[in-house]
Amino acid sequence: MVFAAFTSALVVRRGLSDDWSPTPKPPILFVNTAVLLLSSIALEMARRALKSGARARFNTWWTTGTALGMLFLGGQWLAWLELKAAGVYIATNPSSSFFYVLTASHAFHLLGGLGALAYVDVQALRLQLGPAKRTAIDISAIFWHFLDGIWLYLMVLFYVWG
Repeated sequence: MVFAAFTSALVVRRGLSDDWSPTPKPPILFVNTAVLLLSSIALEMARRALKSGARARFNTWWTTGTALGMLFLGGQWLAWLELKAAGVYIATNPSSSFFYVLTASHAFHLLGGLGALAYVDVQALRLQLGPAKRTAIDISAIFWHFLDGIWLYLMVLFYVWG
């Protein structure tokens, strides 16, 4: 709902203004997108490994997916630093305001998702989660995939409307 509300505000603000200036998009956004998608692929590989009883492969894939999620957040930080170096701040223009607000909102959701992924990772490594206790694993992975979808949506929004 947060992203729908921000999208509505962006569309209305852009349509009603004559001061809209597109925000330059840091090229690292495409690398970040690939990293985020690879993290989801790793989580799916982990779930499939667990389903087939390959616990060690599950742990490896899940840890990889979690690490890639952290790498994505680091990449987002670099994107914000690139914008800052270019003199683009949250108050520079309405477009940059929406860019920062939407990407920061996504990052905060990702922090929650990373907390869930890390919880599953630690519990699985301690042998407290496994094939019989898949609820936390499945919910964490599904939430992560949802965040991937939101990111893809934001990329389209930034490049089409932004």
